[in-house]
Amino acid sequence: MEKIRFGKTGMMVTRLGFGGIPIQRLTEAEAVKVVQRCLDLGINYLDTANGYTTSEERIGKAVKGKRQSVYIATKTFPGTPEIIEQNLDLSLKRLDTDYIDLYQFHGINDITVLNKILDPENGLYKVFEKAKKAGKIRHIGITSHQMDAAKAEVKTGKFETIMFPFNFITNEPAKELLPLCREHDMGFIVMKPLAGGMLDNATIAFKYLLQFPDMVTIPGIEKIHEIEEIYGLYQDPQKLTAAERKEMKRMTEELGTRFCRRCDYCQPCAQQIPISMLMTFPSFVKRLPPDWYLKGGFINDGMEKAANCTECGECEERCPFNLPIREMIKENYNLYEQVKAANA
Repeated sequence: MEKIRFGKTGMMVTRLGFGGIPIQRLTEAEAVKVVQRCLDLGINYLDTANGYTTSEERIGKAVKGKRQSVYIATKTFPGTPEIIEQNLDLSLKRLDTDYIDLYQFHGINDITVLNKILDPENGLYKVFEKAKKAGKIRHIGITSHQMDAAKAEVKTGKFETIMFPFNFITNEPAKELLPLCREHDMGFIVMKPLAGGMLDNATIAFKYLLQFPDMVTIPGIEKIHEIEEIYGLYQDPQKLTAAERKEMKRMTEELGTRFCRRCDYCQPCAQQIPISMLMTFPSFVKRLPPDWYLKGGFINDGMEKAANCTECGECEERCPFNLPIREMIKENYNLYEQVKAANA
């Protein structure tokens, strides 16, 4: 498996990594086998998060005896310094390790939150620096879904890596973010290479991404055959054929009219509805166990707010992709209600 220099971290990581969201849906034994198969294929970059329920613990079991040959990345949502320290210690315990190679601020989509993190007096970045000095973490990264916030995060020079959605539909990073990361020598991690499960042609999706040689792509993997198929594309990289480009164009035109990029230009909503969350809810259903989005928490709370939609249409006026937001909110809220009833 080809390795690349991971920006200023200096780590030599495989271009294809492992995304640890879907293994939450498996039994522990199945999950461990999936991760171990990735290791057998030579993949050395494993991504998970404190918020991914059982994912960290399962990865910890899978890498036992092989810790020195892999890089583990995990994340924490911003909270109080005490919460972050607790989350870090819990991650270390779950992963059964003394250190984490890359610790990331999770889902920073707002510049106001970024400024709080970097506040020179009381910012949460200091907590990460303290952990790094103590040897608990080795590198500091950040993840985002919002382009303006992501570009601001790169420009701070405070982070060694950034994770952002990138696929042939959400393709803005190719021109706006990836070149900026190169300029700042930041490692770039691709999340949602299959658009959160919305793209069902892995060959086309990964052939597109293989055009960009200096980034790490972390598909969420649930089944062994999935990683084996993607691995094969990396072992024998091929250019997109004319027929594949035609199909990519068709899929882009079809999905593009009903595909939220989570840019959040639709905000603010007078009813405080987290619109991009509503718009992307089907991908949660495809990738995550029901408890993750039904049993309290920010997804559950946000989905419940959809009932307050007045259909004022202001969000649609601000959407740069002209999405039928009101219609999609209705559809996805109905899906949420159906899933909730089925799991009652």
